[in-house]
Amino acid sequence: MILRTLLVSAFALGSLAVPEPPAIAWRTCPAYSDAVLRALGLAAPAAKGLLDRMECGTLTVPQNYADPGGKQITVALTRLKATDRARRLGSVAVNPGGPGGSGRLMPIELTLSGMKLNTRYDLIGFDPRGVGYSTKAECELGRQEPPPPGPVTEALARKVYDQTVEENRACVASDRAFVGQLTTSNVARDLDRIRAALGERQIGFLGVSWGTWLGTVYRSLFPGQVRRMWLDSVALPVPRMDVFTDVRAKATDHGFGRMAAWLADRDGTYGFGTSKAEVVSALTRLRERYDAHPLTFTDVDVTIDGRMIAEAAGQPSVAWPDVAEVLKELVTATGPEAPPALRRVMGGDRPPLPPGVPERQNMTAHVALFCNEDLGPHAFQPAWTAYKERLKRYPVTGSASTFFPPCAGWPLAPRAPRLREDGGSLALSGHLHESPSPYEWTLETRAAVGGQVVTIDDDVHGSAFRTPECAAKVVAYFETGRIPRTCPGAPVPAKKPAG
Repeated sequence: MILRTLLVSAFALGSLAVPEPPAIAWRTCPAYSDAVLRALGLAAPAAKGLLDRMECGTLTVPQNYADPGGKQITVALTRLKATDRARRLGSVAVNPGGPGGSGRLMPIELTLSGMKLNTRYDLIGFDPRGVGYSTKAECELGRQEPPPPGPVTEALARKVYDQTVEENRACVASDRAFVGQLTTSNVARDLDRIRAALGERQIGFLGVSWGTWLGTVYRSLFPGQVRRMWLDSVALPVPRMDVFTDVRAKATDHGFGRMAAWLADRDGTYGFGTSKAEVVSALTRLRERYDAHPLTFTDVDVTIDGRMIAEAAGQPSVAWPDVAEVLKELVTATGPEAPPALRRVMGGDRPPLPPGVPERQNMTAHVALFCNEDLGPHAFQPAWTAYKERLKRYPVTGSASTFFPPCAGWPLAPRAPRLREDGGSLALSGHLHESPSPYEWTLETRAAVGGQVVTIDDDVHGSAFRTPECAAKVVAYFETGRIPRTCPGAPVPAKKPAG
């Protein structure tokens, strides 16, 4: 159990007195072409109807809350007003995670999924500072050369590490004043100014993945402003990238163990063995073979090596049938053409995005929101040693884990928020078998901030809001305050293959 005492606060300004927030500047929402709507998955008539009634605005906020009268930036937001105005209960802000993900269109996406939260609540989407239509900076990040096929050597890992150090330092140097203020605490403060500008005494919040970290930070800084909050696929409650990487790798291997048992039940179809141990052994040999002899195909732009086998083995259960077909074909594949299942799964090259597609993910904000808070080590050797240990511990999936510290060279001192144990009604839904947000993080977050755990027996990241039966329980919670103990999850593929 990670103790709350690891959370240190060097920037606890949540209660700092600031001027009353200015009014939201409402304006006409951007008009999107049919090509853009198709690229966003919003071309259906129902989506267009929601877009027609969505309101768009911006709010001015301090760049640095320690200097509220200094430079100001803008945060972009949207509002989808409750359809039952007579029984309206208030506003719920939503965040899709990332960090660095755009949330402006999330109210529409949730409503299109069938979630009926918009009946009695205004849904508030927003682009966090640094993202999309909000004030942002653009750094040259993620430009490292991908590792060549085959095992990662220490020399290659050091090269990637050195490139990361250079990129991270250059990013901060490009706009230190702004990049240094890309923190979860500041996003939470921006959210509270949105609440105040909407005229809400309290606000509801619904977040997934990194959005759960934002939710716990908001609730800790502004405990009296939360009405109800549901957080799904709960993030690590202590900002340490080394712990983040290690726990995820363990959970990924646990998920592979479940897939290995699933494959063993289908030995007649896939031929990897009749027991979990036999499947693990067979796929270990397959990974080692492709590490030693990577294979490139003429009709699919991908080279299969051991890392690709590891990544395939770490997929959630909804993908197991496709993954199993690909792995079966790779046992005998020789090229030059890709086998059918691999060709189908890769799907060819994606068409280029049409002009005018709004930003969905900002890499600068993604890195800064992690690195401005990362309390873990940034040196090369601890990360490399941990990676080598994972290769031994997880012979099939270990090579899919990170082999360098992503915040290497970040020149700003970390400022981790201090979490509180109270602050309004809180539901924490954790997925028993998922790897992006391992279930143990849900329990650790409850220990740090309180709330009630909702257990979901699946391995699908963020499924609570996309699974109709669970989404209905989320809506019922926001309307009544009652928190369920469990929620339906995404089903594992059938025990016996079709046909």
